[in-house]
Amino acid sequence: MQILDQVLAANKDFVGNLSDEFIYHYAVTDKLPKRQLAIFTCMDTRLVDFLEPAMGINHGEAKVIKNAGNSVTGPFEATIRSLIVGIFELGVKEVIVIGHLDCGVSHTTSKKLTEKMLKRGISPDAIKMIEKELEDWLDDFHQPIDNVEKVVIKIRSNPLIPKDVPIHGLMFNPHTGELKVVVDGYKFAVSK
Repeated sequence: MQILDQVLAANKDFVGNLSDEFIYHYAVTDKLPKRQLAIFTCMDTRLVDFLEPAMGINHGEAKVIKNAGNSVTGPFEATIRSLIVGIFELGVKEVIVIGHLDCGVSHTTSKKLTEKMLKRGISPDAIKMIEKELEDWLDDFHQPIDNVEKVVIKIRSNPLIPKDVPIHGLMFNPHTGELKVVVDGYKFAVSK
């Protein structure tokens, strides 16, 4: 059975076994995050169903944004756009950037990724189009803690993000669940 078939079979079973209590719990959840919080983290599979409980965050309490290496590469890329919607449309008042130990992105380079892309048939012209951004992203990411600090600065200094929104930076240990503060955003946020 292929992955899509597995997903659809699991969904059919899930829908067939839904309890009224489960439907009520999820259906009444508001689109606005109850804690007025956005979490920006990595897409690492070890964080799924582990990071939020380790933070005491329940369903419906935070907007969670994920990408490879919790990276911000430009002034209006997808993460920034998501934060803008969260802040201006959904009531987000604080942002927490969370990196994690043993991040896969810290073990790759633009050269390694480019070689794999070429082997899979991606055209050299397409790679040339994104070469600089790829280098800036991957070749500068070797230490997840440094990355968290840089991402916090990029978000905090973005002219589209209000200065009164604290941008915190944390590190997560995917083996123990422990969080450590890298940047306390309250020290840099400007009061209204």
